[in-house]
Amino acid sequence: MAKYMKIRDTALNVCRIGLGTANAGLAWDGAASFRMLDAYVDRGGNLIDTARIYSDWVKPEVGRSERVVGDWIRHRKRHDDVIVMTKGGHPRLDAMHVSRLSRSEMEADLTMSLRALSMDCVDVYCYHRDDGTLPAEKLIESMESFVRAGKIRYYACSNWNTGRMKLADAYSKKMGYRGFVLNQALYNYGSERMKPFPDKTMVTADAEMLAYHAGNASQVLAPYMSLCSGFFHALDGKGEEAGKDSPYFTSENLAIYQRIKQIAAAHNTGITQVLLGFILTREPHMLPLIGVSSLQQLDEVMAAFDGDFKSEEFDFAVALSQEAPGGGRQQ
Repeated sequence: MAKYMKIRDTALNVCRIGLGTANAGLAWDGAASFRMLDAYVDRGGNLIDTARIYSDWVKPEVGRSERVVGDWIRHRKRHDDVIVMTKGGHPRLDAMHVSRLSRSEMEADLTMSLRALSMDCVDVYCYHRDDGTLPAEKLIESMESFVRAGKIRYYACSNWNTGRMKLADAYSKKMGYRGFVLNQALYNYGSERMKPFPDKTMVTADAEMLAYHAGNASQVLAPYMSLCSGFFHALDGKGEEAGKDSPYFTSENLAIYQRIKQIAAAHNTGITQVLLGFILTREPHMLPLIGVSSLQQLDEVMAAFDGDFKSEEFDFAVALSQEAPGGGRQQ
C-alpha cells in the first residue's frame, strides 16, 4: 500500500500513518522517547501528532506530550524532515462544557505549544473541539490570523461535525483561503457498530462525514483511535470477558472480530495490521493516527504498509453474516 500522500493544494507530503503522542511522557520519556521518535522516522514516518492537552489528565504538567516532542527536536537539532501537528482550544478537564475557542485562548495555547515544541511555526494547527455557538467564519479568521503572523503553516479541525465543516469550507472558498487541510475524527473498523462513546465532545465519522470527505479530496480524514482502543486485541488475548465494559462490545463487533481473525489468517498477519488495513484501503485515502507504547507496537503498526489488503475484504455485510460468538445481541 502507498506509504505517502500529498494533501491537495499544500506542500505536505505525509506518511499515511501518523504517530500520535498521547503516551509521550507516560509510556516513554527521555532517552526512550528519542528512541521511539527516531524509530518512527527511520521506518519512513514523518507526521507527529500532539496536543496542548495531551497527558494533562494523568499528571498536572501542562503540555507534557509537546514537551517530549520538543525535547526530541532540541536533541536532534532539526525538524525539517517531519510534519508536526498540534491542537489547541480543548476545554478544561473540570469544565468540559465551557468553550475555549476564542482567538485569545487559541493564541495563548499556540504560544505555549510553540515554546514547548521549540518551533517558530507549527506545520498544522487544529481546533481540538468545536463550539456550535461561534460562527465558523470567526473561527476560520482566527486561524488565518495565525497564518499571516507566521505562527502556523496550515490549519485543521478535530471533533467537528459535517455541517460545521461545510460552513467553514464554504467560507474559506468564498474568501480564497486554503481552509482546513484535514479533519481528525473517531473512526475504525468497529466504530459504526459501537455503543455511544462516553465523551460526547468526541465526534465519530458517520456516513454523512464519510460521504463529505469522499467528495472533498482537499480535506483528508485522519481517524484517531484507529485500533479500537485495543478492544479486538483484548478479545484475542483474554476472551470476551476482557471486553465487556468497552463501548465496542456489541454483537456486531463480536462478529467483526471473527472476520478480523479470518483476514489475519489469510494474510498471515496480526490484528494491528488488519485494523489499519481497513482504514488504509478506504476511499478516499485516509490517514490514521496511531499511539504506541513500545517499539514492538511501532513495528507492528508500520508493518501495515506491507499488507496487500483489499477494501472488499472488510465489507461489514460479510462480517455480520457470520454468527457472533457469545449468543444474542448486545445492547
